[in-house]
This record gives sequence, structure tokens and C-alpha cells, in this order.
Amino acid sequence: MLRNARASLAAAALIGTGSAASVSAQEGPEFLPLEGRTLPFSQAVQVGDKLYLAGQIGLARGDSEGEPNGIEAETRRTMERIGDTLAKYNLTHDALFKCTVWLADIEDFSAFNAVYRTYFKKGRFPTRSTMAVKALAGGAVIEVECIAWNPRD
Repeated sequence: MLRNARASLAAAALIGTGSAASVSAQEGPEFLPLEGRTLPFSQAVQVGDKLYLAGQIGLARGDSEGEPNGIEAETRRTMERIGDTLAKYNLTHDALFKCTVWLADIEDFSAFNAVYRTYFKKGRFPTRSTMAVKALAGGAVIEVECIAWNPRD
């Protein structure tokens, strides 16, 4: 559809029919850079009505000394960090419609689900893919990335 809109714009510009004004070009992606980090990715990218969130891990950060790690604690922190990103767009976990989950150990699947489900209203769970992987960044046991519905006004 976007390709057709661009083709219409180009044709209208070449022909000079003036109909280009009736077909507006879609705005490009809007990037939310990582705060205070130099990693080469964005925290979130808004494209149309979809907000793509970068994967989050739940390891305790340097300022969280003494906090436990493990599947329950890391899932909770992961989901809270996702919530923090959503809040920057005035959204909550209710806006999520697709999540991808990576577990360092598939045996953690049930424990992960027990925490994950608490962030959603009953019957409003995003579609999801879950897989086990050999290793995650920093030795994390879980990573979650999501897509949220964020209609532009």
C-alpha cells in the first residue's frame, strides 16, 4: 500500500495534476535512543501505528547490587523495563499485541509464565513466540521484545 502511495505521489508530481496533495506520504520511523548507553540500537521505534520495542533483559544493573537474579526476578524486571518504555509513549502493557521470548533454559517456561501473566488483564494476552537459546547477553536467563499498538493522532 505504501509503495502504491509513493508511486501515486511520483506520478502526480511528474504529471503535475495536483492530485499529490490528496495522497500524503507516510511519515518515516521515529527512533527513541537508548538513554545513557552507547549500544548500537534504539530503545523503541515507532512505525505507523506500531511501536517496536527492543529486547529487554532483567539482570540486576550495577546500581541494583544485592538484587537477586534468576527467572522470577529477571522476568519481573524485564516486564517492568518494558513498562517503562511503554510509559514514555503514555502506554501500558495493555497496548502490547506481540511478544517474543528467549529463555536460556526451557525448564524455566512455567516459572516465566507465572510472572509474565501478572502483567496482563485476563483474556488480553499478546500473541507470543517462546524459544530456548544457548546464551543471552550478559548471562541473562530471559529476554523479551514486543510490539505495541500506538495509533498516531
